[in-house]
Amino acid sequence: MTTAPRTLPLADLHASLADPLLDAMTFLNEVTERHPDALSFAPGRPHEGFFEPEDVHTHLDTYLTHLAERGLSRSAVRTALFQYGPTKGIVADLVARTLANDEGIDADPAALVLTVGAQEGMLLVLRALCATPEDVLLVSSPCYVGVTGAARLLDLATVPVPEGTDGGPDPAAVRAAARAVRASGRRPRALYVVPDFANPSGTSMPLRARSGLLEAAAEEGLLVIEDNPYGFFSREEGDRPTLKALDRRHQVVHLGSFAKTCFPGARLGYVLADQRVLAPDGRTTLLADELAKLKSMTTVNTPALSQAVIGGMLLRHDCRLRAANAPARAHYAANLAVLLRELERHFPAAERDRLGVSWNEPEGGFFAVLEVPFTADEAAMERCARDHGVLWTPMAPFYPAGGGERRLRLSISALSARQIETGVARLADFVRTAANRDAAADRDAAANRSTSAH
Repeated sequence: MTTAPRTLPLADLHASLADPLLDAMTFLNEVTERHPDALSFAPGRPHEGFFEPEDVHTHLDTYLTHLAERGLSRSAVRTALFQYGPTKGIVADLVARTLANDEGIDADPAALVLTVGAQEGMLLVLRALCATPEDVLLVSSPCYVGVTGAARLLDLATVPVPEGTDGGPDPAAVRAAARAVRASGRRPRALYVVPDFANPSGTSMPLRARSGLLEAAAEEGLLVIEDNPYGFFSREEGDRPTLKALDRRHQVVHLGSFAKTCFPGARLGYVLADQRVLAPDGRTTLLADELAKLKSMTTVNTPALSQAVIGGMLLRHDCRLRAANAPARAHYAANLAVLLRELERHFPAAERDRLGVSWNEPEGGFFAVLEVPFTADEAAMERCARDHGVLWTPMAPFYPAGGGERRLRLSISALSARQIETGVARLADFVRTAANRDAAADRDAAANRSTSAH
């Protein structure tokens, strides 16, 4: 006798599973699979031309040699690679050296937790900082969906802080948001921000705005959660200091990732959490130690093999990833320049004024944002992929409180210059087609209203 499989009502599962935010990225993956021949401005993944499979073995061998040079026996090396390892990780010393060389950040290795990508770091930090339902996370808006999704999984409330005209959340808006949260009887706990070439907007914060943001956060008693995946990829020399490099009050929790600077397949990130935590009995620990407790109940420890490969990569470049990424930096800068040039070519001033098309001009990173005269939703993206052979990312899911319905994100990281040229030409055709379609629909609606009135 067979029995029907048990059906679980979605309403009985966690509410985040019904949240459109979680569906947005799933849809993007699915539509990419349905249109494999479409040129894709959608993914923010690195260019694969910088990867060679044999490099994995080279980096691993470099790290093994490093362990032997430190005096570890073969048995100890075997244990380090094959067994469960320390929850906080095994390459914190190398990461600390890299942060000092590349960012001017003086990091105690004990204040670092190696994580399974930056996404795990977000979950750990949010879980640790937000202790009650009254605790609120402020987020810059538009905002990377990974952090708002993590907050949703943890049932944490988020309050958006709009980006200012110069990029990043305006300090005055941060103060206003924190005070409004406090006036509602809740506690503003932390602010999440991507200061350099943010996903999705591509904007960056000027130096003065960074200092002002730290001052505003200090006044409001906020910790700042700084996410920095794109900081190396400026179009010009003269990189701005990270918020953590400017941090004199230990108010910044710094999230890092090796996905863009090394490769994403390692799934290796880190959290620099050097804040002191005071226990009721008077003991003090680092926030990193408390995050490690949480990690021990999730992923237990970050895979030693991933750490070893990235550790070897750091060693081969003398713990200086900024210099090692010079070719990638040049590639992404050139691609972004091609994108902006082709948008200008396909939408000359008179036409973009007529259509209502505009775009920003980021100083670096992977992304730019295009404003269009129609609703740039999933249905529009599907039509664009099917009829014009090009994909992009709708911006609306990046706005926690709504907005961005007529904006789309363009990523240049995974394409060649020639593909960008072809893709922008196809995209321009789609924009004109969609604009004409919407205009025709508006005329029909107006005609129908006129007929009804008579």
